[in-house]
Amino acid sequence: MNLPNILTLLRIALIPLFVIIYSNPTPLRSFIATITFLLAALTDFLDGYLARKRGEITQFGKLMDPIADKLLVISALLLLVYFQRIQVWMVIILIGREMAVTGLRAIASIEGIIIPADRWGKYKMGAQITALSLLLWNVTGRLNFQFWGTLALWIALILSIFSGIQYFINYAREAYK
Repeated sequence: MNLPNILTLLRIALIPLFVIIYSNPTPLRSFIATITFLLAALTDFLDGYLARKRGEITQFGKLMDPIADKLLVISALLLLVYFQRIQVWMVIILIGREMAVTGLRAIASIEGIIIPADRWGKYKMGAQITALSLLLWNVTGRLNFQFWGTLALWIALILSIFSGIQYFINYAREAYK
């Protein structure tokens, strides 16, 4: 067990706390839940950075890091659907893409093919974290968080579809050399 793996486990541990806090989204609880969500998202950046920098990439980290990411994002998406802040069809596409790419990577792994995360997937994750943070906090005032969060979610949706297609193209290139 190393620091990057501990950060991944911390991200997983923060998810139930985030869900419990957001289960009754008053302005204060929404703010605290958003900070918890952002803290969990920050561990995603840190664990990968530290693992590469310190040469501590492990099989556990390779497996659990993407699972932790998906659990965090899917939890936020489902909460936002429940509180009618985003459209169900968008969430279906986003979760469907995640499951399709995860399944593809599992199949590729069985075949000895490694499909690393690419920059489009990282951009997608950045757009998702931005969108979800704005939509979770959703303060009223001069800056319309709902509008900007929805716009960022549209960007995340487009990047999600594009990066999902890229994963399948990258797999096909490797599988059918």
